[in-house]
Amino acid sequence: MKIATFNINGIKARAEALPAWLDEAQPDVVLLQEIKSVDDAFPRDLFEDRGYNVETHGQKSFNGVAILSKHPLEDVTRGLPGDDDDDQSRYIEATVMGDHAALRICGLYLPNGNPAPGPKFDYKLAWMDRLRARAESLLAAETPFLMAGDYNIIPQAEDAAKPESWRDDALFRPASREKFRRLLNLGLTDAFRARTQGPGHYSFWDYQAGAWNRNNGIRIDHFLLSPACADWLRDCQIDRDVRGREKPSDHVPVWVDLDF
Repeated sequence: MKIATFNINGIKARAEALPAWLDEAQPDVVLLQEIKSVDDAFPRDLFEDRGYNVETHGQKSFNGVAILSKHPLEDVTRGLPGDDDDDQSRYIEATVMGDHAALRICGLYLPNGNPAPGPKFDYKLAWMDRLRARAESLLAAETPFLMAGDYNIIPQAEDAAKPESWRDDALFRPASREKFRRLLNLGLTDAFRARTQGPGHYSFWDYQAGAWNRNNGIRIDHFLLSPACADWLRDCQIDRDVRGREKPSDHVPVWVDLDF
């Protein structure tokens, strides 16, 4: 089963580019971030006509996450547990059935956290604590799962073309990276790094200052796999060339191939 994550930076802006990529790449399941749309305004027909079931957790003008799946989605939940006052639409979960097992899919759009330090950075770190608690709960229940999306975290210096320019940014500050390592230390696997080592692999290039043309990118879109899910991993790739197409998002799709 091919499962992808893609921060589309607005469904209206990507109304042509996203369907074109779906038709080419043919993922079974896609986790979308930054749909920037309320649920009722999301163009479901674009995807249902392609055989996808659609579940959204939208928000007007910003944030918003969704799942597109050619398989039935069961037990869909919206919102990250742990803070009843959090009204930002950044998290959605559902279960999909493979040929032999069930997989809990957790789609996330982690807060950016800038400017840091400050309230937005505090929110980011608290959100990551809640994400870790959710992972612990799924692990305790022995539920195979993956957590995928735009993490807004540069895990290592090799994940940035110019790490020195990100030193004071919330995406690369030591506190952010430490929270990410705590997730990994639960026994989760960074799917891309399980398959590919070394620098030069990015999933985001800013629209400004010719970042794409100069390959001044960062890797911030990640798949973290539970131990059971990691056993099913066959491949993980970044569809880098999508960034060079017409009206692109500043992110590109990342996908895993799982055998379950």
